Amino acid sequence: MTGIVSYATYLPSHRLRGSRVVASFDEDSTTLGVAAAQAALGDRSADALYFASTAPAYLDKTNATAIHAALGLPPGTFAADVAGSARSAVAAFRSASATDGMAVLSDVRVGRAGSSDEKDGADAAAAFLFGSGDTIADIVGYACATAEFLDRWRVPGGVGAQWEERFGFEEYRPLIESVRGQVGIGNPDHVVVVSPNTAVRKWAARTYTTSPIGHAGAADLGIALAHVLDTAQPGETILLISAADGVDVFALRVTARVRRQRISVLQQLAAGAEVDHLTYLTWRGLIEQDPPRRPEPDRVAAPPAARDRDWKFGFTASCCAACSFVHLPPVRACKNCGAVDQMTAQPRRGAAGSVATFTVDRLAYSPAPPVVGAVVDFDGGGRYTLELADGGADRIAVGSRVGLTFRRLHSAGGVHNYFWKAKLL
Repeated sequence: MTGIVSYATYLPSHRLRGSRVVASFDEDSTTLGVAAAQAALGDRSADALYFASTAPAYLDKTNATAIHAALGLPPGTFAADVAGSARSAVAAFRSASATDGMAVLSDVRVGRAGSSDEKDGADAAAAFLFGSGDTIADIVGYACATAEFLDRWRVPGGVGAQWEERFGFEEYRPLIESVRGQVGIGNPDHVVVVSPNTAVRKWAARTYTTSPIGHAGAADLGIALAHVLDTAQPGETILLISAADGVDVFALRVTARVRRQRISVLQQLAAGAEVDHLTYLTWRGLIEQDPPRRPEPDRVAAPPAARDRDWKFGFTASCCAACSFVHLPPVRACKNCGAVDQMTAQPRRGAAGSVATFTVDRLAYSPAPPVVGAVVDFDGGGRYTLELADGGADRIAVGSRVGLTFRRLHSAGGVHNYFWKAKLL
């Protein structure tokens, strides 16, 4: 296995009851994954992309390809899902570490109203880029034990999981003790334990490090590891233990080149804004409110979406080679000098800009009204009108600085319409 070159986490902006991390109505496991992966990748590239989730936006379709497109990775980069269970995160982690790839771990946890999943779960994403040079943490050992027993399960299409908490703990604890000694680190500086089993988490929290945000499904392993990497010092060792349908143990050693993510897990956790319980239940489809008196949106058609792939997913502009005028969306003929077919592609998904003007629409339907439309002048050229994500009608002003965030505009006919929105910086 290779080492970790960079990492990043993404916690959505909303909080339920002050601390429960909640994805917005326009976020899903794919959009959360894009946010984390974009921050982890930076200006680097990856040889492969593995996406893990227990709540994929699509079945029978690869969700990793949307992340691949949003990151602007070349067609030769392999992208695949490893989905369905919390242990899928380990599969993505191992696969990426063997191929100089990226593991994107993302989940939106949905439980019945009032359940422990609703209370103690979390929506989040983490991404890890692996390579053999300039690593911040090297994987120095790995061991596993696979066991079949009924611990936690959910039938396809079901809401909320069922589990045998006490029985599962009795199975997991001896497995953990037997496997952790096989990786060659007797006295690690940090021991991290993650598990979908609540009894394992309660036991581990007495002595070891666990996820600081609650159980985040397939993202839990990544969030907990990132939390330690946010503060771990060069030369320190980390024992990462995942107890999910067996036990997987990774041993890591932090290098002298350790680099932290820009905003730590704890800083992201503290930065949330409250959402009321009724709104949350509506966003998750657990209650159905009166629909708007407006026509249903049309399903996104496959041919135009494929033709505009670079724009729709990668927010790629065209820049005139004759006069350097930047066009959003891309065009063939320059609006400034009239030159035809003299354009170069210019990805703008990482760009920031300033609000030139905006409007607050209190009549348009939205699961989180009002709808704010902002005309954004991007640094380096280009102007476009975007919807503002995560509220902000009371904070936006002419001149406000915004960045871009990948979101789901709507879903119709079982098809998700992904595009970019503006987000206040």
